[in-house]
Amino acid sequence: MSRNVWYSAGRATIAAYARLMIDLDMSGRERVPAGCKLIIANHPSTSDPLYLPLLFPQPIDMLLIDTAFRVPVLSAYLRWAGQVCVVRGDGQAAFAEARQRLAAGRSVAIFPEGNVSLLDCGTLAPRSGAARLALLAGVPVVPVGIYLPHERIRHIRSAIGRKPLNGHWYLRGPYAMTAGQTMRFDGDVNDAGCVASVSDAMMERITALARESENRLTKRSGTPR
Repeated sequence: MSRNVWYSAGRATIAAYARLMIDLDMSGRERVPAGCKLIIANHPSTSDPLYLPLLFPQPIDMLLIDTAFRVPVLSAYLRWAGQVCVVRGDGQAAFAEARQRLAAGRSVAIFPEGNVSLLDCGTLAPRSGAARLALLAGVPVVPVGIYLPHERIRHIRSAIGRKPLNGHWYLRGPYAMTAGQTMRFDGDVNDAGCVASVSDAMMERITALARESENRLTKRSGTPR
């Protein structure tokens, strides 16, 4: 089967699970442009790569840390579905692959923080990869802000091979995502100041959208922030 078929099958499975276990609250889908785009989002849980595609009607290729590719069965699916493995300490190959896919007209998603942040700790400082991709590819950038009640996160430790894996899974409860207005960036990718400025602008917008997501859930529950 083609990677789009594998992707669609996986997305349908997650959508079915979400209907039963996740109270999805999605906003801003009408702002998402058709065609190639770079999607950026905050990363409060290990589960985010599963639910983020539900916000987008078209397939997206996500940059995921290599630990996900060490889980039996899941690893095979991720590769067949065309997701991009990011090896810790050596992200250049994944960066080059993401750039090629954007050039080929595919949409790519990246978490600028580079790791799970956990909501009660705020967001992590952004790494430069998302900003450099945006500057080099020149494609529309779609920011997404995710919010979930952090007390519902399940911290699960498992062992795959010789290395322990620490997962911060969100398996049940309300989960909100907000897509913002498209952003565009230009500048010199070799200018560290320019890259830092773009990274900061990305995270500021993502953080604002995450607050929008939080506010919607707060209003629904009727509880103060």
